[in-house]
Amino acid sequence: MRTSLFIVAGFGILVLSLMSCGDSGDDKLPVYGEITIENGDSIYHSIRDFSFINQDSQVVNNATFEDKIYISDFFFTSCPTICPRVKKQMLRIYEAFEKEPRLEFLSHSIDSKRDSVPVLKAYADKINISSDRWHLVTGDTKAIYDIAKDYFSIAVEDPNAPGGYDHSGYIILVDKDRHIRAYCDGTNEEEVDAFMVKIRKLLAEMDKM
Repeated sequence: MRTSLFIVAGFGILVLSLMSCGDSGDDKLPVYGEITIENGDSIYHSIRDFSFINQDSQVVNNATFEDKIYISDFFFTSCPTICPRVKKQMLRIYEAFEKEPRLEFLSHSIDSKRDSVPVLKAYADKINISSDRWHLVTGDTKAIYDIAKDYFSIAVEDPNAPGGYDHSGYIILVDKDRHIRAYCDGTNEEEVDAFMVKIRKLLAEMDKM
């Protein structure tokens, strides 16, 4: 089993990637993250347990996405830079997969001071999304900043950054086992087009299980 080391552009960190199936010829998506071996078994990087609150005051945790795949990002509603562009592309994906019940969306607000549940609800209504498929979540600031690391993303308060927060514009695809399977620059329409092809490929993998 082979691992390869590469730099994820824009993340500023090194990531170990198991090119699990591309190397074996069965044309599956790779699994991103560090792999550890325990008792001869490969343990893949996965998203930790979490619990947040969405725009409808519902608890959103790992069980919310049981037997489903989901798309994740980090944003804040008053963002003056990349967030509107990323959300525009997220909406493209949302609409393209409108009839796919196995795909959901999870957007973490990194501004827990201002992005209260009512603010997130107003934002959801503004972009016309429903919490039965797309969760805009808030919660403990440290918990959100910590889980951003699991997604190899950036989420930090920075008074020198526009809007007071530094964050990446990446959109991340997570499978039903909490593994990261694809990502793209959410400000780049062409990358998002390619990302949607990968979503379909992951859904096809689920069909074969």
